Amino acid sequence: MSIGIEKALEIADRVERFVREEVVPYERDPRRDHHDCPTDELVMELREKARAAGVLTPHILADGSHLSQRETAIVLERTGLSPLGPLACNTAAPDEGNMYLLGKVGGPEIRERFLTPLVEGRARSAFFMTEPAADGGAGSDPSMMLTTCRPDGNHWVINGRKAFITGADGAKVGIVMAKADEGACMFLVDLPDPAITIERVPNTIDSSMPGGHATIRIDNLRVPADQMLGQAGEGFKYAQVRLSPARLSHCMRWLGACTRANEIATDYACRRHAFGKPLVDHEGVGFMLAENLIDLKQAELMIDWCADVLDTGDLGTAESSMAKVAVSEALMRVADRCVQVMGGSGVTGDTIVEQVFREVRAFRIYDGPTEVHKWSLAKKVKRDWKAARGA
Repeated sequence: MSIGIEKALEIADRVERFVREEVVPYERDPRRDHHDCPTDELVMELREKARAAGVLTPHILADGSHLSQRETAIVLERTGLSPLGPLACNTAAPDEGNMYLLGKVGGPEIRERFLTPLVEGRARSAFFMTEPAADGGAGSDPSMMLTTCRPDGNHWVINGRKAFITGADGAKVGIVMAKADEGACMFLVDLPDPAITIERVPNTIDSSMPGGHATIRIDNLRVPADQMLGQAGEGFKYAQVRLSPARLSHCMRWLGACTRANEIATDYACRRHAFGKPLVDHEGVGFMLAENLIDLKQAELMIDWCADVLDTGDLGTAESSMAKVAVSEALMRVADRCVQVMGGSGVTGDTIVEQVFREVRAFRIYDGPTEVHKWSLAKKVKRDWKAARGA
């Protein structure tokens, strides 16, 4: 559904005021887990404030309809102005992508049982796709999936291991990918479940997502047949529905974070003096900030372009790959320059700049590393070349 850019900007303005005035002061809140991720207590407290301010799940309207991708970009960029903003406003990964998927392909019972708690901000979710590299399981190549599912009466039984499952620790809703004889399948499950065990939650470079990125073991998980999305063998088809919009949403949120980091670095460079003048007046510093403006604008334009493609109904697989590469690499440059401009202050926890640097570094890997997207695009170049010649 499209409400128009003007109304989307009105929502975004309310979101930005809330993030800057209510959420930013929580950035120093000590309620963090062993991985330095925000605890669920902190997240739920922020969500109550967002609910009171009328900015909880702002990209999904009261009637359940979703903003267009172009409008979503405007709103999600503002939620990203603080690393806590997407969690407070309920626009964070993986929940935002899972809500989009269930809203698109879930039946009435699935939506009521699994989607409604997510939209209302009462539950978190996890998407069980990636598998341990040590097992030779699926990562960037989903065809390597080892997790299996088999029918047993009116249930399916799932076995396997998963890795880097964001938010699994503490999630209430799970979307599990497994393979059957017919092909990939996708299931909705209630969490926690005794058949799903968290083996470990490794410490990783990022720290913005509650629950971290867990390694999971699934032992004889029994799932009712009516909790499969679609039919057996259609799992990858439904994964494609989620893929491009979720990939682009990461770009939107981290653009907001890097915009804020650049504001902080700019303020530092204009206030801090060295060698008789403000740092910004030294060409080496001022040029870095100028380059940041260029990269931020280019990232914004790539996001808007890709969003417009998705709004036509196209899957936008190639376009989202291009956007993911261009935006993640541009934002990495922005975050790195912000740290450099601030010198020693840039590598401390006194501001969010060092966290944004860490988060964006991880962003270059998840939802497809830069190199995988380039490889995929190179294959498209070859296919298009052959097609143009009738080969």
